[in-house]
Amino acid sequence: MELSTSGGFLSMNATVTASGTAVKPMNGSDQTIIEAFRMSLLISIFLAVIITLVGLSGNAVVLWLLGFRMRRTAFSVYILNLAGADFFHLCCQIVYSLCILMDYFHSIPISIPRFFIPVFIFAYITGLSLLSAISTERCLSVLWPLWYRCHRPRHMSAVMCALLWALSLLLSILEGKYCGFLFSSRHQVWCKVLDLFTAGWLIFLFVLLSGSSLALVTRLLCGSQRVQPTRLYVTVLLTVLVFLLCGLPWGTYWFLKYCINHGLDEFCFHLYLVAFVLSCVNSCINPIIYFFVGSFRQRWRKGRQTLKLVLQRALQDTPEGDEHGGRPPQETLEMSGRIPAS
Repeated sequence: MELSTSGGFLSMNATVTASGTAVKPMNGSDQTIIEAFRMSLLISIFLAVIITLVGLSGNAVVLWLLGFRMRRTAFSVYILNLAGADFFHLCCQIVYSLCILMDYFHSIPISIPRFFIPVFIFAYITGLSLLSAISTERCLSVLWPLWYRCHRPRHMSAVMCALLWALSLLLSILEGKYCGFLFSSRHQVWCKVLDLFTAGWLIFLFVLLSGSSLALVTRLLCGSQRVQPTRLYVTVLLTVLVFLLCGLPWGTYWFLKYCINHGLDEFCFHLYLVAFVLSCVNSCINPIIYFFVGSFRQRWRKGRQTLKLVLQRALQDTPEGDEHGGRPPQETLEMSGRIPAS
């Protein structure tokens, strides 16, 4: 068995890259180093499986509560779609991890389907797009609150989510078609063009996400007209912070894989393992953030707190001083969106 990459994925068996050239094992003459790499991959896969199972459960709870148990508002629609993107990404991760484990423990080699690459791209771009939309709209509601409340379209959240899903799917299909992941043919020129366009779109989303989050933090902490932070602010900022720490390395790996494709075999191997596990953490930890923010500083002796109430508090847009004034959680949740998005 030799470690190799297949279109950006790591496998236990010698395969072929997306360009059709075999990948030489790192320090192939040294079997000890190869075994160490295989063990590192196995440990990473086991860790990813555990994290993924936790993330699937957490995102399933969020999907159930926001989809069927709570009234949808402007920002809860975004959170619902973000949970769906994370759930889909984790499903891809668990299938891929199981393929690697079956390949390791069975003598019959199991190849990773090439169509997994556009599927992973679709899940990643969708999650980043939705998170950028959440941060940008939250920033607009803080910087120009009067304009936001008076001119915001009624179904803006639902329309934006549908457009972002469609755009991400289109990019993934085109990438898979012209780069040889969905069909056998590969168009060198169009593949490079799509790679550049996808990279440019991801960079734009990253700049938009970082800029809107920085503006939001600046407005909350600095200036003469500081805004008192609410639980919704904290939820959005923590989600963005986790993505920058855990989700960004996954995109960085793909950038290095396709844009700097020479002399990085060993470095890409270690970067891949770290980015793979961190991407699982990024999709797993959002539900934990919601329930942590919603239950923070709550007196549990007042009564049993259901997951629904905790999630409602995490999405409420009223300051802490108003929160304890007797307003029901559902009412404060509705105030965060003002106008139902669906």
